[in-house]
Amino acid sequence: MEAVAKLRNCPMSARKMRLVVDIIRGKNVDEALNILRFTKKEAAVWLEKLVLSAIANWEHKNNMALNADDYDLVIKTAFSNEGTTIKRFRPAPHGRAHRIRKRTNHVTLVVENRIPIDADSEVEVAEEVATEE
Repeated sequence: MEAVAKLRNCPMSARKMRLVVDIIRGKNVDEALNILRFTKKEAAVWLEKLVLSAIANWEHKNNMALNADDYDLVIKTAFSNEGTTIKRFRPAPHGRAHRIRKRTNHVTLVVENRIPIDADSEVEVAEEVATEE
C-alpha cells in the first residue's frame, strides 16, 4: 500500500532540493530521517517534515490501526519539480535594472510498505474501527 505526500511552493530552487532528494530516494524511512537530520542543507529541513507527513498519511490510510514501524516503509519515489517563479527588479548602475527570479519547487514523495499487509489483519482493523464507533 502506498501513501503520497506533496510539498508545494517551497521557497527554494528545484536544483538545490534535488541534491537532497536524490540522497533519500529508495531508502528505508528510518534511514532517510537519520540522513536528513544530519544533512547541512536547508532542503533537509523541508524534506524531514515531508517524510514525517508521508508516514502519517500511510498510517491514516490504514485507519490508524497499523503502525508504520511494523511494515518497513520505504521511499518508493521522490522527485522535485520547478514551481512558479516570482520575478522582481533590482536597481543596477547607470539607470538599468536587473531581474531577480525567486524560484519555488514542488516535491512529491511516495512511501510504500515492503512487508505485505495481510487480508486477515485488514478485516480485523475494520472490525476494530466498527466496534469503536
